[in-house]
Formats: sequence, structure tokens, C-alpha cells
Amino acid sequence: MDRREVPLANRLSTIVTRTGDDGTTGLGDGTRTGKQSARIAAIGDIDELNSHIGLLLTQELAPGVREDLIDIQHDLFDLGAELSLPGRTTLAAQRVARLDARLAHYNASLPRLAEFILPGGCASAAQAHVCRTVCRRAERSLVALAAGEPVSEAARQYCNRLSDLLFVLARTLNRAAGGGEPQWQPGRIHD
Repeated sequence: MDRREVPLANRLSTIVTRTGDDGTTGLGDGTRTGKQSARIAAIGDIDELNSHIGLLLTQELAPGVREDLIDIQHDLFDLGAELSLPGRTTLAAQRVARLDARLAHYNASLPRLAEFILPGGCASAAQAHVCRTVCRRAERSLVALAAGEPVSEAARQYCNRLSDLLFVLARTLNRAAGGGEPQWQPGRIHD
């Protein structure tokens, strides 16, 4: 489905509506739900992930990485729209296949992991790791939502693949910056 085909009931023209003062929030189909609901938790985690990716985009990045991240931001908005319209599927399965292709692309130039790596290195790689961990939380939120309500398979798969891609991008960004990857040293003793 083309992004332009996704109908949303309400576009925000006013940010302060006061309709949420009672602890509910409006969904894209015009219904209201509690702000504590699993659906709103998942929407919030996807939004937070998108914001962290926006922060990553403030770093110096190779053009291909930048374009991939911008595409991902649009996908995450599609996913948020899907979650705000219960029963609708907005995120196409082809988007999962695109993540798989990008994973293969970036993995091809990376050495095999010999040890676990620590989040860190250059600023962009460290931020990619933050994005990865927020993505894992968003995935857990989608799985929790799916325990009680329908969630598309593509949505769950997308978050799973995206966290893998963000890990691989962190490694790619560290290599591009000329730095090594900080490796875990089990039982490390600091004198």
C-alpha cells in the first residue's frame, strides 16, 4: 500500500485540545482509549524510537546510511498509523524484505564477531545502540499488544529486523569513524 493511501481520521490542527485531560487519548479512527493501554504504550515506544533515530540523523553519516534511516523514519510513522487504526495494516511486508536486504548489504563489509561488543565507540555508533535498545522495547510492546489484540505479522517482524539492522549500523559507523568496537571483557577487574 502506498503511504498516501492511508486514511487518517484526524490531522492535528491544534496541539492543545485538552481532550486527554481525563486520561484517554484519541486513535486515528476517532475512538478513544486509556493512555495506559498496551496500544498506546506500543505507539509511544515507536514514537520514541523514531525520535532517537532523528537524533542519530544529526550526526555525520554516509549518504546511504542517512537515506536508510530516513526511510526507516517513514516506515515507523506508517507503523504508528497502523497502530492508531485498530484492524488496519499499513506497514507492507516488502518493508521487512527491504530491511533484510540492507542487513545483508552492511553485514557484507563487516568482520565476523569474535566477542560480544559493548555499546559505544563513536557518537553515531553509540546513538545507534540506543536506537537498537529502544527498538527492542518497542518490539516487546508490540508482542504484549498482540497477546490481546491483532497486530500484523509485518509489524512484529519489522521491529525485530530493525533492531538487528541498528546493531549492524552501529558496527558500520564505528568502522567508518576509524575506531574499533569496544569488546566485552568477561570478569574484567579494574585496578
